[in-house]
Amino acid sequence: MTTIFACIDGSSHASAVGDCASWASLRLNRAPVTFLHVQPKDPSAPTTNLSGNIGIGSQEQLLAQLVALDTQRNKIATEHGRLLLEAAQSRALKVGVVANTLQRHGDLIPTLVDLQPNTRLLVMGRRGEDNATVYEQLGSHVEQAIRALHCPILITQGKFSAPKKVMLAFDGSPTMRGAISLLADSSLLNGLELHLVSVGNERQAQQEQLNWARTLLEDAEGEMRVYVHNLEGDAEQVLTAFIQQHKMDMLVMGAYGHSRIRRWLVGSITTTMLRASKVPLLILR
Repeated sequence: MTTIFACIDGSSHASAVGDCASWASLRLNRAPVTFLHVQPKDPSAPTTNLSGNIGIGSQEQLLAQLVALDTQRNKIATEHGRLLLEAAQSRALKVGVVANTLQRHGDLIPTLVDLQPNTRLLVMGRRGEDNATVYEQLGSHVEQAIRALHCPILITQGKFSAPKKVMLAFDGSPTMRGAISLLADSSLLNGLELHLVSVGNERQAQQEQLNWARTLLEDAEGEMRVYVHNLEGDAEQVLTAFIQQHKMDMLVMGAYGHSRIRRWLVGSITTTMLRASKVPLLILR
């Protein structure tokens, strides 16, 4: 059974991640949500060999104290994670979401890879608790997750509000054509105002692709309100300006490409939009 996994930590984005996951659950016919907390390995464990600096008896005593300190620190971190998960679960249950919790020890990305077969949607904050002070700073875990995973990823920040207007950056690539088909079969964006924006110099080809996408989405059962925009200019600047001018509430984009050329072209735009966007961003493959 697939579930919505929501990454919870001690950052300021935790509440937004929980609210975003609950919103997605309710729109996906109350799909179950699992709040996930991954406790990393203790980076403060001593790495210096002390045997040549102090006596044998003192060394053994010091190492015993360090082990006891690490054990206590891990217990506190585990309890903190449990409380974070319980708070997120309680908040979700109040709005009628089926919510579970899962606590793991280790590294985040390998854990997400292991859970991917059962992941319908991954929700995470744009920054973790280690870099929660700089708005423009994008958590490295976000880019790593996008490159490592093949499931949809919804990235949020700050305070989450249910979106009404969504922009999809459409380039006509196989990735985005697959994303359109995925959205047409999903209830996630049903009833919302969806703007398909294509940016480039081949206007006729772009328009044909946009018309195909609009027809597929409008023929879906979800009754989406679809608008197409065939624009020219620098993709990053045009997309950013469109979000601001039309007050978009969410951005949908494709993930990084696989070929060297496509990874450079699409990957750079995806990364730029990740760093610049001030609205939730849904990444599809």
